[in-house]
Amino acid sequence: MNHQELSKRLEMVGRFVPENSRLADIGSDHAYLPVFLALKQQISYGIAGEVVLGPFQSAEKQVAKNGLQGMIDVRLADGLAAISPADKIDVITICGMGGSLIRSILEAGKNNQQLTLQERLILQANIGEALLREWLQANQYQIIAEEILEENHKIYEIIVAELSETAVSYTKEELYFGPYLLKTKNAAFIKKWQRELHQRQQVLAQLKVAKTPQTEKITEIQAEISMIEIVLN
Repeated sequence: MNHQELSKRLEMVGRFVPENSRLADIGSDHAYLPVFLALKQQISYGIAGEVVLGPFQSAEKQVAKNGLQGMIDVRLADGLAAISPADKIDVITICGMGGSLIRSILEAGKNNQQLTLQERLILQANIGEALLREWLQANQYQIIAEEILEENHKIYEIIVAELSETAVSYTKEELYFGPYLLKTKNAAFIKKWQRELHQRQQVLAQLKVAKTPQTEKITEIQAEISMIEIVLN
């Protein structure tokens, strides 16, 4: 992967960035996404935010190599602390982390007023997507699109959300599986949840033979298994 040819995962994320956006890519790594979008003239300005020095320096080199110093700022900062009001950011991408970490970044950003709640959020969690949907619902963000895809034997979900004028409410199943993904149920979706079902069935078998009674956990896992089986069938 490089600045001219993104991974399938990041390419899909980039498709949800509107033309002429002012983008903040948090946890930008090598700044591949903002550089790619800047070279395509899809964004008018970008921030590549990194909390780790090594990736921050890699991002700086990538931006400089492509002569984009005037268009992309690389900032060493924790989460949304990379953004200031003067940047007038209207799209935030956070990709390649756990859902719990992305959620904590969003919550800290909201509390510190780095997140205006007017930005489009494009989120790709490696695990714990339901946690993100719960946060979006609680903060009145409407999910406007979702994608699920497989790349290099890994399955990724992308969630796109914007602030709603009214309260947002999702069912338990929509929070768990994704409101849009539930409708499409593509091959990657089926493969992911068949895998998840198998894992839970293995966990359930282990819990049933545990020396210490695991009644509460067994009930929880059985409910998840039932929900997944209904969706797959």
